[in-house]
Amino acid sequence: MTDAGPDRRELGAGARLAVDFGPLILFFLANSYAPVPHAERIFAATGVFMAATAAAMVFSKLRTGAISPLLWFNGVVVAAFGGLTLWLHDEVFIKVKPTILYGLYASLLLYALVSGRPLLKNLLKSAYPAMSDEGWRLLTRNWALFFLAMAILNEAVWRSVSTDQWVMFKTWIVTPLSLAFALAQAPILMKHGEAGETPPVPPQG
Repeated sequence: MTDAGPDRRELGAGARLAVDFGPLILFFLANSYAPVPHAERIFAATGVFMAATAAAMVFSKLRTGAISPLLWFNGVVVAAFGGLTLWLHDEVFIKVKPTILYGLYASLLLYALVSGRPLLKNLLKSAYPAMSDEGWRLLTRNWALFFLAMAILNEAVWRSVSTDQWVMFKTWIVTPLSLAFALAQAPILMKHGEAGETPPVPPQG
């Protein structure tokens, strides 16, 4: 996952967007323009995606002095499913990765919500120190539902469309949905946190 944590406070808006969405944009560009046979582009794009994710982690480390747990988790999952995609030469692994990742996020947050464990607060509290416990509860609920919906949506899309169409969906539909969802959380930050705080963007699956 790639969102705000103790190490992300020093990242400016542009740097944060580069870390969050840069690997995904490069994934799309490689799948569209890599100088390899069309059937092989998804594998070239997967390699680019893995390298770009690793570069984002290094960049975060250099700029902030640390790599957030969310970014570590996302990097490990990308490496695992990307590696399986390339090793077995089967694009299904990279397509199902968002379903599994979003499902894990949703499960962890729902468990945290039911058990009363402040998981999201522990991950993001340094970036939002003024947030009340009720605000964290509402954000946890909303993020869990968002991730659950995205897991279902990704599963439906990759099984229904071509690989190129799925890459388009992942890049140009999922990204705006994530940004729109983040903006929709602004009232919670205004009511339960500090005015003017930028809502955290959910990590990309």
